[in-house]
Amino acid sequence: MRTVAVLGAGGWGSALAIHLGRLGKSVRLWGRDPARVARLCEERSNQTYLPGAQLPRSVAPTASLEEALGATDCVVLAVPSHGTRELLRRVAPLIGPDVTIVSGTKGFELGTLNRMSEIIEQELGASRPVAVLSGPSFGAEVARGAPTAVLVASRRADVAATVQEEFRAPYFRLYASDDMIGVEVGGAMKNVIAIAAGVVEGLGLGPNALAALITRGLVEISRLACAMGGRRETLAGLSGLGDLILTCTSGLSRNRHVGVELGRGRQLREILGSMQTVAEGVKTTEAALELGRRHQVDLPISTQMGAVLAGRTGARTAVEELMLRRQRPEADGH
Repeated sequence: MRTVAVLGAGGWGSALAIHLGRLGKSVRLWGRDPARVARLCEERSNQTYLPGAQLPRSVAPTASLEEALGATDCVVLAVPSHGTRELLRRVAPLIGPDVTIVSGTKGFELGTLNRMSEIIEQELGASRPVAVLSGPSFGAEVARGAPTAVLVASRRADVAATVQEEFRAPYFRLYASDDMIGVEVGGAMKNVIAIAAGVVEGLGLGPNALAALITRGLVEISRLACAMGGRRETLAGLSGLGDLILTCTSGLSRNRHVGVELGRGRQLREILGSMQTVAEGVKTTEAALELGRRHQVDLPISTQMGAVLAGRTGARTAVEELMLRRQRPEADGH
């Protein structure tokens, strides 16, 4: 992979571009806003999303998809889930059949409830070499070269192995899996639980409540992933438990921030209006609940977060509802 196109110049896309540029690859970083791309070219840093992180010389920002995708060996998708399908339809004629597609987007598509890899196959063809990159990894940490371990999942072992080799660095370690379903469900659902973790923080409920929330949140994620065809052991790894712990406990988490502010009594519209970045968990909650209904899986934490986000109930009432549910054996499927 000598040439890589990173589509999405937000925090995660910019961090991956910086990382791959450090590895000596020729990186084209595409952003949809020409004015922001012009600033990236001039300042050689993304001050909006990654203040202080410098773009290597090998990273070329561009607002042209044709320029980004010309003669590329790999395409990394780092756009929000709700914009993935439209972007893929635009780029489909520009990507060769052997180009490796790496999805770094976490979430489900509203309406279809598709995972990102399913959208890639629908829009680009099922024969494409596709991998999913997920795990406990904030863009700011990757950009500064902090030690990070993630998971790359693909149904093709050769594709996973190639991404492992091409993306590795002394500070960036990749493990491989063939459980794309488990990895994608874990990566999407942890954002919902992170909002709930933020609510716990915002209400000042303490570490006991947070530990219980994370533990039961993992059960909820695992239950849905298994019902969809994923493997339980995947959710005990980096793309499940690892990502969940990071997102639920760190002040860098956008979704946790939303929950904190909800717990403090702010309205969702006001919170989102003050953020420059996307909190995927807000949209994912609605999709997760629909997936739960489709697969007949009980999702109590997601259900309460859905009610809070929709304004049907308050944050403290939601916590009380969770605590007052019927007690049952821990291994109970509900």
